[in-house]
Amino acid sequence: MSGFRTVPQLLEVGEATRPALRATEGRAPLTYAALRDLGARTIATLNAKGIGRGDRVAIVLPNGPEMAAVFVSVACGATTAPLNPAYREDEFAFYIDDLKAKALVVARGVETPARAAAAKLGVPILEVVPGVAAGDFTLEGGAAGQAALPGTAQEDDVALVLHTSGTTARPKIVPLTHGNVTASARHIGASLSLTRDDTCLNVMPLFHIHGLIAAVLSSLGAGGAVVCTPGFDALKFFRWMDEEKPSWFTAVPTMHQAILSRAERNAEIIRRVPLRFIRSSSASLPGPVMEQIEKVFGCPLVESYGMTEASHQMCSNPLEGPRKPGKVGRAAGPEVAIMADDGTILPQGEIGEVVIRGPNVTKGYEANPEANAKAFTNGWFRTGDQGLFDEDGFLLLTGRLKELINRGGEKVSPLEVDGVLSAHPAVAQVLCFAIPHAKLGEEVGAAVVLREGMELTERELRDFAAKQLADFKVPRKVVFVPEIPKGATGKLMRIGLAEKLGIAL
Repeated sequence: MSGFRTVPQLLEVGEATRPALRATEGRAPLTYAALRDLGARTIATLNAKGIGRGDRVAIVLPNGPEMAAVFVSVACGATTAPLNPAYREDEFAFYIDDLKAKALVVARGVETPARAAAAKLGVPILEVVPGVAAGDFTLEGGAAGQAALPGTAQEDDVALVLHTSGTTARPKIVPLTHGNVTASARHIGASLSLTRDDTCLNVMPLFHIHGLIAAVLSSLGAGGAVVCTPGFDALKFFRWMDEEKPSWFTAVPTMHQAILSRAERNAEIIRRVPLRFIRSSSASLPGPVMEQIEKVFGCPLVESYGMTEASHQMCSNPLEGPRKPGKVGRAAGPEVAIMADDGTILPQGEIGEVVIRGPNVTKGYEANPEANAKAFTNGWFRTGDQGLFDEDGFLLLTGRLKELINRGGEKVSPLEVDGVLSAHPAVAQVLCFAIPHAKLGEEVGAAVVLREGMELTERELRDFAAKQLADFKVPRKVVFVPEIPKGATGKLMRIGLAEKLGIAL
């Protein structure tokens, strides 16, 4: 892997004539030479509109090659702030205002409430006009101006700002520098042995760190190609695989489970398009699901552990050598340690909070000294996850500290219970969560999606769980649902699930 430290340097890796971005709708690919040219053109366009290094550009675009190209090109000379296109007007107004955005980028001819939000705030709107090749574009609109800091981005400039998904508190702004995001792209490339011959089929949303860094930047940093789909679609996934011949894809567990449920009827395509590996991140993948995917696809499934504040990747299971179902692998980029409440680093095998430090880790939340005081201890960033290292240096996550179920003083890891229940042959998907309880404080609940055509009673599943779990960990309430509610990025939401499903004890 080369020693790039900024997004413009990262784009220099690929060979001029090779494809960088591809689309699923049969357009000509965008070559590396064209992508570099697009980056330079975008810097010039933004500078002429008074936008330069450190100025924030909110981006509201659907998934696809333009979104990927706008992200990398704008990052070459300004700060990108991708937003979820599904937000409502008041949400857009909050984020655009909170970011102090200098401009909003939208697709020409596409209606979005972000336009009205920007107009009310007096933020200029720039429209993306697509070119012929996949991802090629020009930016139109806005008024002429002078950029305070024109030119090409530097290592300490902020490349990307994202808001954390706060459960109750106001979302925090996470600034990630060029140094942070390119370090993460290098780490992921190294973990997966990515080369210019690799093609990633991107199904992740591109307003999310996982898609932006693991799929797009790590591929481009290796000189490989990214096929930009319009977003995840289980019904189209195998057709895309057949047409685009990717060597890998990365997704969240809910997507992997949807793909797995359709794998049998697409066995011919799986044989025709052998993948080099599959990657999973952003939430814990149940061990049985990992084993099934490896069996069905006949390739390694590499589970990685990531979060926004780390520019995505922190740990990864090795591509070669042992992969441990239910564990998120070894440190793969930053230093990773386990910390006690008092700030001491704990020895192997002891349970505590997962902490990280390294070149891919944010230097701190923006304008939030209180959050930073809580988040950093002795230079380590506290992830809010609880876990321990096994004898081989593999990290076992036991849950989010705020998601642990406190049943009368006994702590239950919802991840552990998920793992046990998901091993039942009739269970397709499961999510354990806390149910408020008058005497115990919290009780264990489970939402379960059954496999097509399978039947199971609450009693049968609880008996199954009781064979492997202590009595206090066995769910007191199991609800069978057609689908488990998800957040915007496809993550399953444990906190507040009892309320959402209308469950009380």
